[in-house]
Amino acid sequence: MSRLRVAIQKSGRLSDRSLGVLKRCGLRFAHSKDKLFWFGQDFPVDLLLVRDDDIPRMLLDGVCELGIVGENIAREVMLERNGGTGLTCLRKLGFGQCRLSLAVPEDLEIGSLQELQGKRVATSYPALTRALLGEQGVTVQAVELSGSVEIAPGLGTADAISDLVSTGSTLRANHLRELEVLFRSQAALYSPSTPLPDEKQQLLDRLLARLEGVLQAAESKYVMLHAPREALDKITELLPGVEHPSVMPLEGSDRIAIHAVCVETVFWEHLEALKAVGASAILVLPVEKMLG
Repeated sequence: MSRLRVAIQKSGRLSDRSLGVLKRCGLRFAHSKDKLFWFGQDFPVDLLLVRDDDIPRMLLDGVCELGIVGENIAREVMLERNGGTGLTCLRKLGFGQCRLSLAVPEDLEIGSLQELQGKRVATSYPALTRALLGEQGVTVQAVELSGSVEIAPGLGTADAISDLVSTGSTLRANHLRELEVLFRSQAALYSPSTPLPDEKQQLLDRLLARLEGVLQAAESKYVMLHAPREALDKITELLPGVEHPSVMPLEGSDRIAIHAVCVETVFWEHLEALKAVGASAILVLPVEKMLG
């Protein structure tokens, strides 16, 4: 029987979230002693736990059929190995968001990327940095570092850095300022661009349907409320991502009950707007699973 192999980060910021989304797809795994290979018990999908930068390489080498990795790492490996091709992004997963930014010393009077032409840029993502700057007509000398990129300008080994930024506190601590965001990234599910055998493709399609349901459920809310019948059209407009809500009469009343799945985020402003047109008893619930 055909089986799929999925590679995820062994440890780090994407590890727990990657494993969690697979478990919510109904996948259960038997752990091996070394914890690097987990056998799928209820669905023919096995798990490989590896370093994040090994995931796209294993996909390109045919070691596994699927991998969950940050878009920044996938792009970097594809550029260094295949000129930017070889992998297909099947689905962005909505977690692990980060940005790759260009930063310069606070006391350096540089106001645009073009002013970095020909200068040294320290980074852990040399191929991606060169490609993104090249798209804007800027050529730099990439100084590759595996860590502590932010100290390079202070040591005199680079004029600027290209690094992942979250809060910006590390930049400020090293007297750097963010000049421009080059690339926004998040965790995504990747596969090789080459076609799979039919049996494995059928397994992949089943897994993707489950994954879509899990991600839609995470983004969705089930909303129940009471309202005047004449407010139905207005309420349907106000509910985010709803086309056809379920409508039921309330016994002994001229009001109706409205139930709807909102596939977009429901904010407090939505609830206040609903109340303003006559809605009451508004209840917002999480959705555990969805399957279209």
